[in-house]
Amino acid sequence: MSWILTRSGRKFDLARPNADMVDTTDIAHSLSMQCRFNGHTSSFYSVAQHCYLVADLVPAEYQLADLLHDATEAYVGDLVRPLKEGMRDFANSHGDECLYDLTERRVWIAICQRFDLDPILPECVKHADLIALATEKRDLMPYHPEPWPCLNGIEPYAAFIDPWQPSYAAIHYHHRLLQLLATTHRGRAVA
Repeated sequence: MSWILTRSGRKFDLARPNADMVDTTDIAHSLSMQCRFNGHTSSFYSVAQHCYLVADLVPAEYQLADLLHDATEAYVGDLVRPLKEGMRDFANSHGDECLYDLTERRVWIAICQRFDLDPILPECVKHADLIALATEKRDLMPYHPEPWPCLNGIEPYAAFIDPWQPSYAAIHYHHRLLQLLATTHRGRAVA
């Protein structure tokens, strides 16, 4: 069996995903129920709220891509960065591709097809993700003196994070996704 059952009752085939399997309510619900940092935060803070924050940090034309940049996690979950990097190193040392990366990429392509996105994220999206990470580290993680190398030169966002409950995160994420889809696709049709 290579499929999962989503919140909406759809079968999502991880081995052969396609755009028709991708659903906005499934993404919003799942991301709102997943806690960042594998749950090691001072309070529950969802991937949905993280994506919402990241979308606030880029120009309007990139907000849809930003809001969806972690949408694969609705279908494949997430792994902590050290484990993900270790899996890649192991696979590369054996001349293979990491199965997680392969699966995540297939799911990302299906999401991009569903929402008419370029699969290659712009640099501003990646930079905004790091700003959000620096802000989350400051506001939600316990203090530890060791630096995070990926955050070298990255300053946190000025505002502090007030974590949302999952139901609140799901509603706000989904509303913003539908709003961006309407404006982004309308804008593309006119261009």
